[in-house]
Amino acid sequence: MSQLQNFETMFSLEGKTALVTGGSRGLGLHMATAFLRAGAALVVVTARKLEGEQGISQAVDKLNRLPGIRGKAVGVAANVGDSQGIERLVAEVKALVGGRGLNILVCNAGASWGSRFEDAPPHSSVKILDLNVRGVFELTQKALPLMEQAGTQDDPARLLIISSTAGVNVPHVGENGTIMYSASKAAAHHLGRNFAIELGPRHITSNVIAPGFFPSKLAKGLINNLGGEESLSKDNPLGRLGKPEDIAGLAIFLCSPAGSYV
Repeated sequence: MSQLQNFETMFSLEGKTALVTGGSRGLGLHMATAFLRAGAALVVVTARKLEGEQGISQAVDKLNRLPGIRGKAVGVAANVGDSQGIERLVAEVKALVGGRGLNILVCNAGASWGSRFEDAPPHSSVKILDLNVRGVFELTQKALPLMEQAGTQDDPARLLIISSTAGVNVPHVGENGTIMYSASKAAAHHLGRNFAIELGPRHITSNVIAPGFFPSKLAKGLINNLGGEESLSKDNPLGRLGKPEDIAGLAIFLCSPAGSYV
């Protein structure tokens, strides 16, 4: 008989600390919800806006009203595509986690642009690359001491980069072209590979999640332009788009003891 140590807590995040960028809605909010329900002690969510329908405050309020949770959510407004914003965010996270360090960093915030190749303005490329690539690099770099503080050989700290299937194929050209977005996601994939080698010896695992279509604010416009959810569902082998549970389950696996060697 195989002896599986601590099987009952294999998917637990009991007592863990986490930072989720772009955590006020969509995939980020799904993952933040899952972390708290799996036992995390502190989940920091960040986005640019504090108030409003898609702001951090409403997300934190929802998170802290989840039934049965023992931890709490805290919101910090920050632009993680900006160097000063990243430094300020990490300083606030450091004050919040204290001596526990940061167990989980989820780089989820992202930007996209859809248009004909000829019509894409320079500012769209700057925004996409700053948030999807350079921001991921700098946030990981600045958060490194907190993650080293939390990680051990048996229980590493975890870095998740939320990328896209657009990073491994050419999904859309022409009027709905997302060329720079796709290029940024390919870069995010390779950042993840480099981080895995660079940070592994420091007791930090690095993984890239590349979702297909999930109904979200970021994807809504493109989904509609491509025929809507029903049409896109027919192109998927499973016949549907992504659900909150799909991204939540994967994030829990990668950040729990079950994923400590991935």
